[in-house]
Amino acid sequence: MDQPLPQAHDIFPHLRIVMGMVIGLGVTRLLSGVARIIQHPKLYRLYPVHLAWVASLLLMLVHFWWWQFSLYQIPDWTFGKYLFIIGYAITLYLMCALLFPDSMQDYAGYEDYFFTRRAWFFGLLGATYLLDVVDTLLKGEAHFARFGHEYLIRTPLFVILCGIAILTTNRRFHLALIVFTLIYQASWILRLFDTIV
Repeated sequence: MDQPLPQAHDIFPHLRIVMGMVIGLGVTRLLSGVARIIQHPKLYRLYPVHLAWVASLLLMLVHFWWWQFSLYQIPDWTFGKYLFIIGYAITLYLMCALLFPDSMQDYAGYEDYFFTRRAWFFGLLGATYLLDVVDTLLKGEAHFARFGHEYLIRTPLFVILCGIAILTTNRRFHLALIVFTLIYQASWILRLFDTIV
């Protein structure tokens, strides 16, 4: 006798568990890095922009976990869709690993490290904005349309800003970028994701 195929409501919990493990590793990496700073505050010189990106990424991970609840709306799952979602989560984890490396011995402090690795960090950050477009489309046209014209402006704007951040070491630009990102990120979440639809 043929076994019935699993339904979306059967697959979704499995996907959330795997995705949650990867996101959990990212949160752990960030919190361990912050704990290391608290434990040894004078070991390496701190950089406020780096710490602000840690806060932004922590918020991004929590938000990612929250908004991915909308995946339950996807009726037909394929291995490609599953692989995409896990790949998206892995990209977020890699950004966490870049903010807190295993060793800081080759760097004068977090500012030196941040600017040395900015191409990788902002390359991955820019990729997450593009991955978000695919993720949003996976959830259906109605879900995509819910974000309106703002989404179509927001995405290319942040990709361009990430490209500039890769190219420049201007401290004022990087400070302005993280301040703008945190304010916009909080606004975006509160306006569009306060309640799961």
